[in-house]
Amino acid sequence: MANQIPYSRQSIDTYDIEAVVEALKSDWLTTGPMVERFEERLADYVGSRYAVAVSNGTAALHTALAAAGVGPGDEVIVPAMTFVATANAAVFQGATPVFCDVDPEMLLINPNLVSDLITSKTKAVIAVDYTGQPCDYERLQSISRENGLVLVADACHSLGGAYQGKRVGSLADLNAFSFHPAKHITTGEGGMVTTDNIEYATQMRQFRNHGITMDHNQRAKEGTWFYEMKGLGFNYRLSDVQCALGLSQLAKQPDWIARRQEIAHRYHQAFEGHGLVRPLSFRNLEEHAYHLYVVRVVHNRDQVFKLLRQAGIGVNVHYIPVHLHPFYRNNFKTKEGQCPVAEGAFREIMSLPMFPTLSDADQTRVIEAVWEAAGQMGQSLQTVRGVDAL
Repeated sequence: MANQIPYSRQSIDTYDIEAVVEALKSDWLTTGPMVERFEERLADYVGSRYAVAVSNGTAALHTALAAAGVGPGDEVIVPAMTFVATANAAVFQGATPVFCDVDPEMLLINPNLVSDLITSKTKAVIAVDYTGQPCDYERLQSISRENGLVLVADACHSLGGAYQGKRVGSLADLNAFSFHPAKHITTGEGGMVTTDNIEYATQMRQFRNHGITMDHNQRAKEGTWFYEMKGLGFNYRLSDVQCALGLSQLAKQPDWIARRQEIAHRYHQAFEGHGLVRPLSFRNLEEHAYHLYVVRVVHNRDQVFKLLRQAGIGVNVHYIPVHLHPFYRNNFKTKEGQCPVAEGAFREIMSLPMFPTLSDADQTRVIEAVWEAAGQMGQSLQTVRGVDAL
């Protein structure tokens, strides 16, 4: 088999390593000045007033919903096409996730359907920027405000993206990011929540630290040992070592976003007009963060997937609609047919390699392999239907 090209890959250089080593040599390994510095830099980058660092993207979503006051008996509207963590965060708070179908072109939460799902129990809406394409925040904010709901952006795919010229991270009441190695920047594992609401920020800082009012760094600054636990929280802290890596990574983010968009544009050109491989639609290439590059394979996706893996192309599938997972079927009585657009898309979608260090030569190899695999399926389709499929 040829060398495998993964669907995603982190980029670590000597500057990142030096930043981590410097943090390791410092007096603070966790809950120190690097955390504050990373939070300030990220908030400035996205255009929000506050940023709260946490241990991972799932913790970011959980922390955001806790700050929003989501609790037992509440409902949270979430899109069906997302990673399970989006819905799980609501369950962590004792709430019920209500699954909303997506639009057929971009696979983003469909605002036309959100209003129909709102009940007296609805507390929040989570908008997922699937693949890095920001949702329709103008309409979602309007719906949320009209109904007294908190709008949460699951922006784990979209750091560096924008909507109508405004940066992702400043578009919702609370905005959650992930710094997993597959994402735009990495801290190994890590996450962040941004907001313009100081009350939310204060609650989240306590929630990530067991519900305690002051962390170790704050007590050191004030020369006190005293602290109080005002509510139940979790140990969702992010270390100084990880934040040092995050700071170094964030400095490279603008160039990385530009490169992702270049790769996406080349994929667009390669598959434009292809009969069997169809890229998802997008509003504005320059505002799309392209965490993933997803295409729809309209005939025998699973066989195309198998052929590409055999050719050393690390394609993937994002995602199984959350309501189809056994946990939700068994505990929330969800069922097939509930979100038909997401379910239909799931049978066709496939993620192609997308990361800033993907070379032109490797991308050419991906494109050629996709054309070849799809061509084989096209020949099969012609045999079955007696028509020219491509």
